[in-house]
Amino acid sequence: MSELDPFSSACREDPYPVYRALRNDAPVHYAASMDTWCVSRYDDVQHVLKNPDVFSSRAMYTLLMNNGSNGIDLSWAGIRMAMRLLFKLRTSPLKFVRSRILIASDGKRHDSMRGILNRGFTPRQINAWESRIRTVVEDRLEPLRGGDPFDVVADLAVPLPVTIIAELLGIERERHADFKRWSDAVIYNATGPGRAEPFNDSFLNIMEELFGYFEELIEQRRTSPSDDLISQIVASQSSDPDPLTPIEIIQFVVLLLVAGNETTTNLIGNGTNALLRHPDELGRVLADPALVPSFIEETLRFDAPVQTVFRNTVEATEINGVKLPKGAYVAALLGSANRDERQFENPDRFDITRRSSGHLGFGFGKHFCMGASLARLQARAAFEALIPELAQISQPEAKIRHIDSFLVRGIESLPIRQLA
Repeated sequence: MSELDPFSSACREDPYPVYRALRNDAPVHYAASMDTWCVSRYDDVQHVLKNPDVFSSRAMYTLLMNNGSNGIDLSWAGIRMAMRLLFKLRTSPLKFVRSRILIASDGKRHDSMRGILNRGFTPRQINAWESRIRTVVEDRLEPLRGGDPFDVVADLAVPLPVTIIAELLGIERERHADFKRWSDAVIYNATGPGRAEPFNDSFLNIMEELFGYFEELIEQRRTSPSDDLISQIVASQSSDPDPLTPIEIIQFVVLLLVAGNETTTNLIGNGTNALLRHPDELGRVLADPALVPSFIEETLRFDAPVQTVFRNTVEATEINGVKLPKGAYVAALLGSANRDERQFENPDRFDITRRSSGHLGFGFGKHFCMGASLARLQARAAFEALIPELAQISQPEAKIRHIDSFLVRGIESLPIRQLA
């Protein structure tokens, strides 16, 4: 079973046959390339995610943010990167390693940090963005409606969430392009081919730039608060008995930067691609726009923008008859769980009228994606405006390229053009 490695480059374009083989033949499978146990069936994935006392989220730090190293990276490249960042941020190595990160925290630490964000992601506050979101969508679709060449990813799926999360955080417009460049660099180096040389000078320069920018912005919000999420985060610390350190606030904001645009970008790209590859389903939603919300949920199930989350065992445990030792890394394969025939009938069929409730496209449990409602709102606004335009467009190329990442799933480019 060693060839069944969902993290291999061979699985990048289409991981679903490998997921199926894992579910059928090795539902708890050791992948040597990542020193990780892969859990592929729906019930087992849900079990991992709803038991944080056994399966710690700390693995999200050690595997994604520290290049798979559990603790301080003692390679020369790792030390060089750490020293540059620590000098830039004027903090100690111990504080950096022990800093709290939302996706890599458990228990009260996690609850406290999530509570901070709850104040900025209430239903009322999210709904207040709808008008702005629809304005951005209309502006982005003008070239397509004018008959110009149009790339769904570059011209809509990327700029929409980048604009919204940047404005939500209070980032000035002229830095939006940097915002996306920083996010792409984190994904490329943490989960993509950049892991082969994780501490190259280009990435070091980007990280210095990113952390330095947010350090200055956060300090500005301390003295001159504004009506944005960073100001809310900073203000919340004055009454917190265990306030976030400066480095923790920066890491908090960087996480919002990456998660706030990558998920929505890939949801829009994957959904559009699925419709174009399934013309009967496109015809159904063209005939009945009320199906857009159902179509979005089916996209999240069928081709989830985040395929995997990581945990590590805090004690010896057992999953589906397989014993795991304390400290083992576990990959909960969301993309596989969403295609599990034990949970969803005909799971490889894209059906926009399916009752997709229960899918794990946004995770499950305490770490359920906090930005899910904002992502859904942006996707709904985007698709309600884009889908009518898809009735008369040239078909995209037969083969598309996916982002080279073992964590996120999205397409690099999706060019379309209206028929004359």
